[in-house]
Amino acid sequence: MSDALTRFFANPVIPVVVIDDAARAVPLAEALLDGGVRAIEITLRTEQALAAMEAIARQVPAMQLTAGTALNRRHLQQVKDAGAELVVSPGISIDLLDGARALGLTLLPGIATASELMLGLNAGLSHFKLFPASAINGIALAKAFAGPFPEARFCTTGGIAEADLPRYLAEPNIPSVGVSWLASRQAIADGDWHGIRAAARRVSGA
Repeated sequence: MSDALTRFFANPVIPVVVIDDAARAVPLAEALLDGGVRAIEITLRTEQALAAMEAIARQVPAMQLTAGTALNRRHLQQVKDAGAELVVSPGISIDLLDGARALGLTLLPGIATASELMLGLNAGLSHFKLFPASAINGIALAKAFAGPFPEARFCTTGGIAEADLPRYLAEPNIPSVGVSWLASRQAIADGDWHGIRAAARRVSGA
């Protein structure tokens, strides 16, 4: 496993962030770090996402910068240029696998089926995003995958509430969970760093 994945999966809960104003990126990263969360996934869903990544990479190097919602090679190049070392995709494809390898990026691809998981394993990967977790009964699916694919580990993401965390993290092959409520779009827009810091402390035990 790469150093990037080791650092990422050391966090039991990962904030999956939609950010509309890059000026909020640095105080957001600092609030999360202060709360004991040392990785952040910034999704490529807004025009400010790449600028936010660049700001964190430059000013908050202690925060592991992860880029989310990468769908194609253009996205891979953009997030590499922005300073991300780990990139997450909602799905998996040969093009993404080849593109990440060519750029020296660590890819955490999304899977939802055994066939997708086999594609990733055969490409030499062992860690995946299980998505969309709540829609596909992620806990039951992870349990089912544990038999034929004991080496696979998952960050489950998609519709997971705070109350659901203990059940997900109790599974040996789910070391990490991605959630949007830890640093919600509205809380970021409001600059609610106190609330985000408090939520980070709850989930990290800091």
